[in-house]
Amino acid sequence: MEFGRIIVSETAFNSENLQDVIHSNISVINLMREEGVNDDFIHEDALMSYYLDYYVSQYTEGNFAQFVYNSRWDKELNELIEEGLALLGANKHLEFFQQQSKKVKLMSSVKLSKFLKGKLEGVNTIRDLLNNDTFFEIDENLIALNANFLKTHPDFEVLSVDDMFATLEEFVGHEIKRE
Repeated sequence: MEFGRIIVSETAFNSENLQDVIHSNISVINLMREEGVNDDFIHEDALMSYYLDYYVSQYTEGNFAQFVYNSRWDKELNELIEEGLALLGANKHLEFFQQQSKKVKLMSSVKLSKFLKGKLEGVNTIRDLLNNDTFFEIDENLIALNANFLKTHPDFEVLSVDDMFATLEEFVGHEIKRE
C-alpha cells in the first residue's frame, strides 16, 4: 500500500525559507526509509522532490562532476530528475541537464568507470570537462519551484510534528522512536 500523501510540518510550511518545506519532506522520507518502508510505497512526487533537491545540493556543493560522481551516474535517478524538472516547468534547467548528460553519454564506459573509481579531488580532467558554472546563471529558482510544487500538490498536507508521527506510525504499523 502506497503512502498517498506528501506531508510537511507546520513549522516548515510557515517558514520564510522555502528550503524548509523541501527539507521537511526529505525528513519524512528518511524517517519512512529508516522504518523499513520501501521507496515503492512512498509518494512518487515526494521522492521526485527529494531527488531534485539532491541534484541541486550536489551541484551547488561541487558542480556537475560531483553529482555524477556521488550519484554513480544512476540512469533511474537521472530519469527522475528529468521528469521532475519538466514537471516543475524548469525548462531551462531541463535543457541544461540534458546538455550536461550528453557529455557523460559521449564518454566511453571505460573513461566513466575510471572517473567513478578515482578521486574527485586533485588533478582531474574528466571532472573539469563535466563542470559547468552555467547552472548558477539560469534564471529559474529550483528551490522555489520545488517548494511551490510541493505546496500546491493535491496530496500535500501540513501537520503538527505529533500528527506527522501519528500518521506515519499508523502507516508503518508500529511506534516510531522520536529523537
